Amino acid sequence: MSTLYEKDTYDAIVVGTGISGGWAAKELCEKGFKTLVLERGRMVKHIEDYPTMNDDPWDYKFKGNLTREEKKRQEKQARTGYTTNKASAHWFVDDIKHPYNETKRFDWMRGYHVGGRSIMWGRHSYRLSDLDFGANKKDGHGVDWPVRYKDVAPWYDYVESFIGVSGEKLGLSQLPDGKFLPAMELNCVEDHLRKNMAENFDGRVLTAGRVAHITGDKEFEGRSNCQFRNRCIRGCPYGGYFSSNSSTLPAAERTGNMILRPNSIVSEVIYDADGKRATGVKVIDTETKEEMEFKSNVIFLCASAIASTSILMQSKSDRFPDGLGNDSGELGHNVMDHHFKAGASGKYDGFEDMYYKGRKPNGIYLPRFRNINGNDNLDFVRGYGYQGGASRGDWSTAIAEAAYGEDLKKAISQPGGWTMGLMGFGETLPYHENKMTLDYDKTDEWGLPTITFDAEFKENELKMRKDMISQAVAMLEKAGFKDVNGYDDIGAPGLGIHEMGTARMGRDPKTSVLNGNNQVHEVPNVYVTDGSFMTSAGCQNPSLTYMAMTARAADHASKNFKKSNA
Repeated sequence: MSTLYEKDTYDAIVVGTGISGGWAAKELCEKGFKTLVLERGRMVKHIEDYPTMNDDPWDYKFKGNLTREEKKRQEKQARTGYTTNKASAHWFVDDIKHPYNETKRFDWMRGYHVGGRSIMWGRHSYRLSDLDFGANKKDGHGVDWPVRYKDVAPWYDYVESFIGVSGEKLGLSQLPDGKFLPAMELNCVEDHLRKNMAENFDGRVLTAGRVAHITGDKEFEGRSNCQFRNRCIRGCPYGGYFSSNSSTLPAAERTGNMILRPNSIVSEVIYDADGKRATGVKVIDTETKEEMEFKSNVIFLCASAIASTSILMQSKSDRFPDGLGNDSGELGHNVMDHHFKAGASGKYDGFEDMYYKGRKPNGIYLPRFRNINGNDNLDFVRGYGYQGGASRGDWSTAIAEAAYGEDLKKAISQPGGWTMGLMGFGETLPYHENKMTLDYDKTDEWGLPTITFDAEFKENELKMRKDMISQAVAMLEKAGFKDVNGYDDIGAPGLGIHEMGTARMGRDPKTSVLNGNNQVHEVPNVYVTDGSFMTSAGCQNPSLTYMAMTARAADHASKNFKKSNA
């Protein structure tokens, strides 16, 4: 990936290199656009810059735990649990160097480096359906999506075929099937629960999680099959799962049309009032603090829902005193994230002679079954799905000092009993009052305003969580699990790491920021294709939708904005 740049004018500029930015770079470069890709963080090269990819637990002092000094620099990032160990902490930002503010608690997880969170993501890849695209119009929450499933379906096909998604076709209207590689196998206890649910709960289908991991015989350039190491968050040297670093950015590089510039914070989109278009972006070099401008015919903001929206909010002018494209006043509002960590777990007596091989980087998925046909008579709208899985014992007897000698050897050489967990992932409604704002009195080291979050889960989400728990308990007990316990650890928005909605799409410029092609209504050569555009959240992991909509928007841009031969 070239980091050399010799000019300040390009056909296209892409801001961000994560899930959406990588796809924008690939599509625009393959369509012949000379494209400048800007990343605020450091360079990360595939394989070469994955320092812990092959480490074993015994390679770390103190079991890999961070020192007290290190923990103080990532107190907010540690809310995920991912930064408590040397194996993955380096992918998450320093909270002191990159501060933000909370009117109400918000767990903003960030990775400032080439590839962004595509290195650390959970890889679950699900399509939204017309149940989701039509939900706002049907129940009156938020505004109507300007697209429907038929508009996005070909782009789901296109993206899945390129990234590789393992999964099972189910024929469910609420979770459309896709272009799948062979599904990962369920273990014996997961399969037992699947069969029991099919017999006792109409409309509930347990399946393997649909994940962006390569399985089967299909070849993907520069990547090989998942090795079942379950060290994904460290960066995969095999390219077994999809990331920008292993997949889309190398594809963009192969065209010869990409210039990649890390350490480049975009502070503003430059607007030309006479031409009624954006002409480029202002950039701060994070290492030299030098300020510069780059020009282009088209701009794709893919920096994440919060970061892209902050760029738009900072892009003030006489025409847009409240931020670029903010005639509706909706910019920064309607913050959404999935609420989760509500469900149940239980023990299963049986299958003692069964085990599993490898470390499958995946579990189960139970698609939404609530409020599908409108006759559930529940006290909440929308729905939820479950993720989870079954496993055997945690070897805790090897830690306790209750056994010695022969008894200890026997205890740690035999796996413990089976346990099964179901954890709900629920939809959060788009509330206007859930918002992010900019604080110009508290600036970061580059002189840019910090972000303040004011968002919370509300009554609909709380009612939904009660159902998540009761249904998880009911399904496990019906399948013969014992010591079944429900739990509710609601946390706060942000912890799901699915921030959405801050520059939503819509049909009416008076109530939305973007149109149905991801263009800013009043500035059509600016596209926003990360989580910002989401008009509602669905209950499915959203990254596949970001990728599909990015590819769709890039196709639209290539047909509507000419290359300048820059």
